[in-house]
Amino acid sequence: MGLLSSILGKVLGNQLADAIQKQINNATGGATGTPASNNPRPSTTTTTRTNQAYSAPVREKSAAEWRAYFREILQAECYNYTIREDVPVTELAGYASDEFKLYKTRPRQVYRAEWGQPYTFVLYQGLTPKGVVMLGSGHSHDSNVKYLVARMFAKKLNIPYINFYTQMPNQRGYVIGRLHKYLG
Repeated sequence: MGLLSSILGKVLGNQLADAIQKQINNATGGATGTPASNNPRPSTTTTTRTNQAYSAPVREKSAAEWRAYFREILQAECYNYTIREDVPVTELAGYASDEFKLYKTRPRQVYRAEWGQPYTFVLYQGLTPKGVVMLGSGHSHDSNVKYLVARMFAKKLNIPYINFYTQMPNQRGYVIGRLHKYLG
């Protein structure tokens, strides 16, 4: 008896679904151009979504746009600092050379300050540098020797090195939070 009622329920369910689909087609003014099937669910290929929101593809910011974005944030949030851009490592460290362990395969090697990537932004109070903000893309902060040398000389000088990856969203609140974390 259970099997019979299950089969009867499926047959009646299919007939009911077909009847509902016919009523929908009549109410909307036409057929879809495909013959009716025994499938109780309407085909997703024949329905269109008119209320689906369109989202344009997100365009990556250029290096100049990222620089302008961070400049504006630094000017607004670090107003008690003098901000300079593209500061050579030698301006802070002099023409120094020091031994650092930058790579596992080269445990101790001498690196020169002039080999470092210029700091994107340096924040000064008076004549004293109080923080460095570096913008980089990809894995530059972790693997590019220029960035690693710049970071090590900032560390040697006890200057906070605040790095940001430009392939990340870097929402304003996040950037401000990191600045306050390192600069106080």
